[in-house]
Amino acid sequence: YECFQAQITFCGQEVGDMTTMVLPSHPPDYTCFSLLSKGVARNASPPRREDDKDGHYVFAVGENLTSRYKIYRKMGEGTFGQVLECWDRERKEMVAIKIVRAVNKYSDAAMIEIDVLQKLLHTRECFCSCVQIRNWFDYRNHICIVCEKLGPSLYDFLRKTAYRPFPIDLVRELGEQLLESVAFMHALKLIHTDLKPENILLVSSEDAKLAENKYTCLKSRMDHSQRRCQNQVRSS
Repeated sequence: YECFQAQITFCGQEVGDMTTMVLPSHPPDYTCFSLLSKGVARNASPPRREDDKDGHYVFAVGENLTSRYKIYRKMGEGTFGQVLECWDRERKEMVAIKIVRAVNKYSDAAMIEIDVLQKLLHTRECFCSCVQIRNWFDYRNHICIVCEKLGPSLYDFLRKTAYRPFPIDLVRELGEQLLESVAFMHALKLIHTDLKPENILLVSSEDAKLAENKYTCLKSRMDHSQRRCQNQVRSS
């Protein structure tokens, strides 16, 4: 028991140090965009600069993503693009911005993701269980998705702690939260087809949120969605 108690405390300290989250006293007034505004945003963005050979945005720490966001550091990178920690001058908080590679198939998938995130946005269940979108824009031909900044992914946390097992009570608590998140998405006719530790983000030592991504599909088009998801997985 003492060993488990020590690990719970350790987990709490680790996540607490790596997480900065302030819950608003009332639902924020986000601006919802339609796909039609994509062209407007793209026309208004600065001239395109050279990307790297894979279409990733080349950035420098301290530079701006529009006049609103300032880049602080790189949080991660994946097949889709990069995630940067940025300062939101308007809301005065740190946010996570996913900068999608300037490749058509990833840009198209990002627009689907934006639609899904906006569908989830104004629900109480989403606030508690799913990562929330703050904004999105097109910058130098890159789709940028602004989300709340949470703690590390479950995978990163396990790796940082040398894959030490969690206490069984904590495993049950996190498992229950994930099942509730999945059930909530299914109620909205959505399927998350890429559940893995990398897509589970820690909020505190006892809470986690589910990150959405390009493999989220509509159940109402099950056959088409299955084909689309399988194709996207193979292309990754």
